Amino acid sequence: MFPAKVVTAASRTLRADYLRWPDFDKSPRLACHSSVGVIEPMPVADDKLFAFKYVNGHPINAERGIHTVMAFGALAAVDTGYPLFLSELTLTTALRTAATSALVARTLARPEPRKMALIGNGAQSEFQAIAFLELLGIDEIRVFDVDASATSKLVRNLAAWPALKIVRAASTADAVRGADIVTTVTADKAYATIITPDMVEPGMHINAVGGDCPGKTELHADVLRMGRVIVEYEPQTRIEGDIQQLPADSPVVELWRVLRGEVAGRTAFTRTHKPPATTPFSVRYPMRTPPNGKHWLPAHATKSQPPPQRLKKPACAFTSSTTTARRRHPIRCFRITGFPRIRAATSRSIRWSRPIAGVNAGWTSSTCSRPTIACRT
Repeated sequence: MFPAKVVTAASRTLRADYLRWPDFDKSPRLACHSSVGVIEPMPVADDKLFAFKYVNGHPINAERGIHTVMAFGALAAVDTGYPLFLSELTLTTALRTAATSALVARTLARPEPRKMALIGNGAQSEFQAIAFLELLGIDEIRVFDVDASATSKLVRNLAAWPALKIVRAASTADAVRGADIVTTVTADKAYATIITPDMVEPGMHINAVGGDCPGKTELHADVLRMGRVIVEYEPQTRIEGDIQQLPADSPVVELWRVLRGEVAGRTAFTRTHKPPATTPFSVRYPMRTPPNGKHWLPAHATKSQPPPQRLKKPACAFTSSTTTARRRHPIRCFRITGFPRIRAATSRSIRWSRPIAGVNAGWTSSTCSRPTIACRT
């Protein structure tokens, strides 16, 4: 149950980091855009550690038979500038995205959600399905993609989780009908209106994950005006998220303030933005997510003394390659190779019979009728 265990651990660590969000030195991620994709370096630091992640997004790669998203990154000590860790991060990115979506939905969606719609059925949709099963107890997912073969692959791969009922929908409108949570994870680099106002139902939570670069959206602008918009990091979401369609002074709430109890999340009029209509997602802070970044580091990583000359094999769950760390070379390196096929046994569906700490913390009224909208970046 590798993916399930990791997204569960990642969501806990993510929440801990959001609770200390002001401690991070942040800036909107840099981006190099082309007509077919984007390449982005993403730096972040606190008073002890600096990290960056390189990630791309090239939907056209699917036609070439190669990954559409790939990533790697590094970790360094702030006090010395010494590189401590290098890693392949493609799988980590997929897990972190799904874990963040589920964390936001637990905070902002209505209590005990059961039905979910997944619009866009590429690789990320599989991680989303597993995360929502494990963290929210979702037991029915209605799926739709304009590419029927992508949906077929998703249904086939999720057969390993019999606790999930997967329903193939005939259209986006058919998929979202009656859903508690709607997650959009599409790849087309275009101003799209996948979710329109007529599809939004009272109390629905929308996770808008796919709007991840300028000129790329998934929600009709009027959907954003129907509820409260919650984002992860406003300066970045203004550039890349669905709210790029709105005026620069349109009201939004950052997720960390909801998690810290400074601002109400879901109210009688709530909507969440960017990793979805209630699931803010950002790949800017990759090294401190699944599990906790400190768990990836050698014992000397947060200390000022130089690291030992000989390293033990690092315990990193996110790479299938061999360690190339050498004597007298303190940096941990991994070759970028193919990824293992992820298979897992049946997992038990989680059903919340009563409120628990951290669940639906952003929901302030059981009778809320307006949607929550979470925007990706």
